[in-house]
Amino acid sequence: MRRFAKYRAAAAIALLVAARSAVAAQPAAQPAPPPAPSAPAASPAPAIPDSGDPRIRIQLVSRDQVDVSSEISAKIASLPFRDGDAFRAGQTLVTLDCSLFNAQLHKAQADADGARDLLDVNRKLQALHSIGELEVQQAQAKQKASAADVAYMQATVRKCAIAAPFDGRVSKRSASPQQFAEPGKPLLTIIDTSHLELKMIVPSKWLAWLKPGHALNVQVDEVGRTYPAKVARIGARVDPVTQTVDVTASLTGSAPELLPGMSGWATFAR
Repeated sequence: MRRFAKYRAAAAIALLVAARSAVAAQPAAQPAPPPAPSAPAASPAPAIPDSGDPRIRIQLVSRDQVDVSSEISAKIASLPFRDGDAFRAGQTLVTLDCSLFNAQLHKAQADADGARDLLDVNRKLQALHSIGELEVQQAQAKQKASAADVAYMQATVRKCAIAAPFDGRVSKRSASPQQFAEPGKPLLTIIDTSHLELKMIVPSKWLAWLKPGHALNVQVDEVGRTYPAKVARIGARVDPVTQTVDVTASLTGSAPELLPGMSGWATFAR
């Protein structure tokens, strides 16, 4: 039994030594590579850069646009300007046939002359004690009424010609000569091309540095040229949804080749 136990112990030791030798003979296990970092989710690029030379889309608009209409009912005698024609401030845009109103003005002037002569005669008669104060007062009232009629007819006749309020161009002609003009009905649509403004929408965070008078350059797509401008006005409120604000700029020089409706890019120096 002792001999059998010795054989068993020797066999166990031999197996243990063989197992250790096999483990030592195997190549060392390489450590697992670290997991690759996941790519960050792509975010949309901002529409306007926050550094460098920020650019923003702009559109040119006319500072003033007017629908020219008549204040009196009369036939159109002359309408010399057509769509696209340029005009200067003070030029006559519309002439109405006011022969009837001129005749009424002449009648009112004649009545005023008669009332004035009557008042002069009554004052002389009053000095001679031939008439009383009442007759003089009645003549004075008639003279004032006739003078008011003259002033009314003069104002009416002045409305027979409509002059241009500014330098500009005709955007749309809605009537023709010999048509009847009705009060308030548009005859022409005119725009002021001498004072163009730039309309744009910028991020509200730009208000930290964008102020009235800030200089910018405007590249107009239609003509392929760049013009200097400056911020004229900043909107009175920020849109709470888009976090943007309206900005209006004005050109610093004359650019007769530019027209309302053109568009381009504004570059701000910061």
